[in-house]
Amino acid sequence: MAAALGISRGRARGRLRYAIVLHESLPRLAEVFARGDIDFRLMAAVVGRTELVDDPVLIAKLDAAIARHGPKWMRLSEPKLIERIDMWVARFDPAGVKQPSHRNEQRYVEIGPVEPGLAGVWAQLHATDGAALDRKLDALAATVCPADPRTKKQRRADGLGALAAGLETLRCQCGSPDCSAAQRRPATDVIIHVLAEQVTINGDSQAPGYLPGYGPLSAPVLREVGTTAKIKPLVKPSADPEPHYRPSAALAEFVRLRDLTCRFPGCDQPAEVCDVDHTVPYPNGPTHPSNLKLLCRYHHLLKTFYTGRGGWTDRQYPDGTVEWTAPTGHIYTTKPGGALLFPVLADPTGALALQTSMASPCENRGLMMPTRCRTRADERAARIAHERGINEARLAAEAVQEAERIAACNDPPPF
Repeated sequence: MAAALGISRGRARGRLRYAIVLHESLPRLAEVFARGDIDFRLMAAVVGRTELVDDPVLIAKLDAAIARHGPKWMRLSEPKLIERIDMWVARFDPAGVKQPSHRNEQRYVEIGPVEPGLAGVWAQLHATDGAALDRKLDALAATVCPADPRTKKQRRADGLGALAAGLETLRCQCGSPDCSAAQRRPATDVIIHVLAEQVTINGDSQAPGYLPGYGPLSAPVLREVGTTAKIKPLVKPSADPEPHYRPSAALAEFVRLRDLTCRFPGCDQPAEVCDVDHTVPYPNGPTHPSNLKLLCRYHHLLKTFYTGRGGWTDRQYPDGTVEWTAPTGHIYTTKPGGALLFPVLADPTGALALQTSMASPCENRGLMMPTRCRTRADERAARIAHERGINEARLAAEAVQEAERIAACNDPPPF
């Protein structure tokens, strides 16, 4: 599904989950959705808010009621929509109402690109951690001399980068040779790869560079980064295969920077979490850039154990292009991400003379795939049982409290 729709594995799993629920549990809602009387947002909200209802009789009643009233909810805001759905769930199955999680459980930190050269940071922390971070950023912002041209807000933002690099001070940008703060050259053990043309670093070109996962970096930003970064040329690998299964550090680095992400159709897992895969398995396929590509662990397992007849097959070309054939016979082609940005990385690395007498994968190879400790269905069932147990205990406690309240107020006459 992910390959056919060109979407990520997670989104494909979500679409499949909606289809299963609509087919098996909410057929009346499915009819309303198919007619276009409700949109995807409303359908997804109903599926999510009713998943704790596990009695088939109750879910059928709930399905009929929501299918009847749902079209009237199309203009409701998200909170109001959830309120309506939950009211119907509570009417049929009070233990099936989803409860909001405790605020303490909603801690998170998210980092992502917002515009070229910048990343956005969104977080919700423990109050004590937030206060400590706030003071730490103030302290870092104060480590430069008064002539530093940045505002305090900008220095605090740069302080997050200093924290990530394990530094205790900011590099002063006053530009004065007499500045004591500027004499300390920042040092870091954190490695971030930025792709750029040498002519841009030298100042002879304005071509942008690329920070994997965040997008283009302008030439001035690249040159600023280059003042403290270690600049290392990306060397094109030798035309000769390497003698061992595991690629050398230089060859692995070339493959990661050429591909940038997992090469399975629709997958965008970044290079740092991917394995280097032999397209034609070693030793029949050599350790050579024309036979190596990146695959995330999930798709690496899929390619390894669901291959051959009835499974996925892949073919790699010297320029890094990979052609995938699905079990259905559909063909999907992926291009290396780095080569799309820097065409020199698409230069062919040499055609390979592969062995023609390769053993076919054994039958039922998928049965050899490592299994999870607990299936996703089991995990979902356990989560639903856990949430229902919490709800049932809460309802029982509320019933006891209500009975005690009534008993306390139900004095015999005279009143």
